[in-house]
Amino acid sequence: MSAMDKMWLSFYAMGFMVISMGLIYASRYKLKNRIIKFLFAFTAYSLLLISFLAMIYLVFNGPTGGA
Repeated sequence: MSAMDKMWLSFYAMGFMVISMGLIYASRYKLKNRIIKFLFAFTAYSLLLISFLAMIYLVFNGPTGGA
């Protein structure tokens, strides 16, 4: 994976974290319907897990070398 691809993966992971934060907030405090609350929370925690795995991959994969 090139350095540019790693950069984009880290941006996607950070974006997923921001989206999951908003979805968790909405599911806990703004929504009353239990089915929609569950769907929002499930989506949020799924995105959080994906971003966690992406960050673990990026941290332990190390630098790309070069220069």
